[in-house]
Amino acid sequence: MSWKSLIYVAVILAVVAVISQFLFATKEPTEISLDEAIAMSKGNEIKELVISSDTLLITRADGTELKTTIGSLSYIDLQDLGLNLAGVDYKVEPVGFEWSGLLFTLLPLLLIGGFLFFLFSRAQGANRQAMSFGRSRARLFPANTPTVTFDDVAGVEEAKQEVHEVVDFLKSREKFQALGARIPKGLLLVGPPGTGKTLLARAIAGEAGVPFFSISGSEFVEMFVGVGASRVRDLFDQAKRNTPCIIFIDEIDAVGRHRGAGLGGGHDEREQTLNQILVEMDGFDTNTNVIVLAATNRPDILDPALLRPGRFDRRIILDLPDINGRMAILKIHASGKPLDKSVDLEVLAKQTAGFSGADLANMVNEAAILAARRDRKTIGMEELEESIDRVIAGPERKSRKISPKEKEITAYHEAGHALVAKMLPNADQPRKVTIIPRGLALGYVKPLTEDKYIKTRSYYNDELAMLLGGRAAEELIFNEMTTGAQSDIKQATEKARQMVTDLGMSDKLGPRTFGDKQELIFLGREISEQRDYGDKIADAIDDEVNKIIRSAHRVASKILSENRPKLRQIAEALIVKETLEGDALEALFNEPVAEVAEAAATPVPSSAEPAAKTRARPAAKKPKASPRFVPKQAPASG
Repeated sequence: MSWKSLIYVAVILAVVAVISQFLFATKEPTEISLDEAIAMSKGNEIKELVISSDTLLITRADGTELKTTIGSLSYIDLQDLGLNLAGVDYKVEPVGFEWSGLLFTLLPLLLIGGFLFFLFSRAQGANRQAMSFGRSRARLFPANTPTVTFDDVAGVEEAKQEVHEVVDFLKSREKFQALGARIPKGLLLVGPPGTGKTLLARAIAGEAGVPFFSISGSEFVEMFVGVGASRVRDLFDQAKRNTPCIIFIDEIDAVGRHRGAGLGGGHDEREQTLNQILVEMDGFDTNTNVIVLAATNRPDILDPALLRPGRFDRRIILDLPDINGRMAILKIHASGKPLDKSVDLEVLAKQTAGFSGADLANMVNEAAILAARRDRKTIGMEELEESIDRVIAGPERKSRKISPKEKEITAYHEAGHALVAKMLPNADQPRKVTIIPRGLALGYVKPLTEDKYIKTRSYYNDELAMLLGGRAAEELIFNEMTTGAQSDIKQATEKARQMVTDLGMSDKLGPRTFGDKQELIFLGREISEQRDYGDKIADAIDDEVNKIIRSAHRVASKILSENRPKLRQIAEALIVKETLEGDALEALFNEPVAEVAEAAATPVPSSAEPAAKTRARPAAKKPKASPRFVPKQAPASG
């Protein structure tokens, strides 16, 4: 019984006691002596008489009620003492059971007993809770419950083929044992966040049709010493009682870190838990059909003993999906949703390079929310492409007030990015250009990227020129620099330094790397760098980085200078429409430039020189050749 139920019982008993008091409470009659009662009977003053137990109840002719105590005297004894019952309506009540008296007697005992039972139950529950610390908190998904199958997993075809062997073993292990094959005891699923590690593990259990124990690595460790190891033992004991089955440990790096690397040395609670996991995995019989799956995005910090053959024999990599994988994932998440006929999943897959499966699921969900907000019956291409921007940069901030001058600068900045990218053959081609603020950006250019696993120096050079196209456009049109290129310059500097120090793309320093960097696998986050070069090489690295960035800036400036009318045409279209996308953007690139003389743009006043001395740049010369804009091969930029 819970403590809430006990409180209810106590309240009910108290209410019953109060009600009983009112029901059974009567006016007590006046008490007289036995001699007075005998005298009244002789004087014929008694109308009714009730002899009950040790009490004589008297009702006089005027209705007055009296009583007298007779002790153990019987009816015969009272007559011998002279009690006159002639003409008196009397009766003798047998000794009965008085419920009211019993209730008033036992009620205090019941209340005290209930309170003591409540305290005992609470103490017993706390004791059970203390004793259950060592019990495993794994969630069991029975074999007969509906769950995920391999049809619900897309974009990781190679990983699905790897785990198919596990499913086949759990279904028909005799086929493997006849050939002397031993199924891997453990499979480690490794990959960036959102690539479907947990989903694939549940799909294995769904295909195999066996019990599935799921637990997080952080659930093993508590504040009490030895609890983690006890939970590991209990988990594996439960698994052995439910064979064949699968144990899935999510985020195993929470307990599987390299031993001896922390402040606790080799005796802290986490390392005891890891030791117990190692013992349990190595202690399985060859006939025990228990397979351990684990997932992590930090394989670099796991203890080597955990990864050796016999424990986690096989490491399965789940990388970010390619274009075919993204299309398959989009089809799964779009199934059951009313899509418009204009939706092209291939175009969406090209725009979402670098998206994980979780990102794609979020994108489709955001598109459905947008369609519902706009009271539409179907999800269109417009909602899906806008949801991509929401996932990348956040929601639009149309309420942000921007002055006409800032809007013009932003338009030329983004037009510079788009025009340089369109002109360079190795850069990613622009798909969308907008000057609507989104997130922290005043505008942006979204490219139509392809999956690239090998990148050339020409690609890096063209990408650097594209990044610096915004700054070059500001300098060309307004003869001034603004803070709008801060993020572009930072990205360009990082790319140029990576070309020199990591990729060996420097003509002066040659094909070598500089600095022993330690990075988090999959996260790309640099922890530290151990410098393995001198000051002269450091100066040379800086010179090469500056050379590459300046060369890219010259390329961007040259392209924009030669195509200044087209730059102005794109910027003016952005000022009016704010967003250019898809076919509309491509049509604008191919649209002839109007043969009109350009007026000089108003320069942005600089604090370094008086506004009166600021001169306008001369108007660009009219193009001599065809009126159509044709992208061409850009000069080398490295």
